[in-house]
Amino acid sequence: MSAPTSAQDCLIVALDVPNVVQGLDLVNRIGDAATFYKIGLGMLTGGGLALANELKQEHGKKIFLDMKFFDIGATVENAVRGIAQFDMDFLTVHGDPYVVKAAKEGAAGSDMKILAVTILTSLDRADLDNALIKSGDIRDLVQERAGNAFAAGADGVIASPQEAALIRALPEAEGKLIVTPGVRPTGAALGDQKRVATPAQAIKDGANHIVVGRPIWQHDDPRAAAQMIQDEIADM
Repeated sequence: MSAPTSAQDCLIVALDVPNVVQGLDLVNRIGDAATFYKIGLGMLTGGGLALANELKQEHGKKIFLDMKFFDIGATVENAVRGIAQFDMDFLTVHGDPYVVKAAKEGAAGSDMKILAVTILTSLDRADLDNALIKSGDIRDLVQERAGNAFAAGADGVIASPQEAALIRALPEAEGKLIVTPGVRPTGAALGDQKRVATPAQAIKDGANHIVVGRPIWQHDDPRAAAQMIQDEIADM
């Protein structure tokens, strides 16, 4: 398994708050209990890129930009090239092979890792049927999409913790990253996630990084919530 830089980097905190002010406040409240943060589309119009740059350059944090780019190849390549200049750590694109290849072209010359989205953790088989996605067990589809993304050059994939072990077993997954949203500490509400696991189980099944949002930022003491997850991982 490809190991993260440090054990503490296993936890990626999702800054799913509306704007820069709330995002920076949350980071300050968490303090040294987290070193890695995810900024997604929900904060893009609230200054997300500016916050990402500030956290990276002034606070020494690692940054995962969860943009899920999906467009024609040339557009994806240009968008990724623009993002790469900001020295971000992870960037997501959809896992279609042509999208992954274009993203890797755009990231060329940078250290930014391109992560391919397999199937969103908020979706189940009924959702896929409504979207006219081919039939089959969702875990098999995730594994197939992951293999195709790796073959196209992806540095890693995004998948639910329930598929982590299947993906880790792929020969193509050697040295690749598996990042799992849909992670919920024991007793936490599921929210809109449908395919979940605990932090320790996700890491045990082959994930390099776990993404946790609401169980941390909705907690009365975000630092304590983050530290509890760090402790669970460290005790494995």
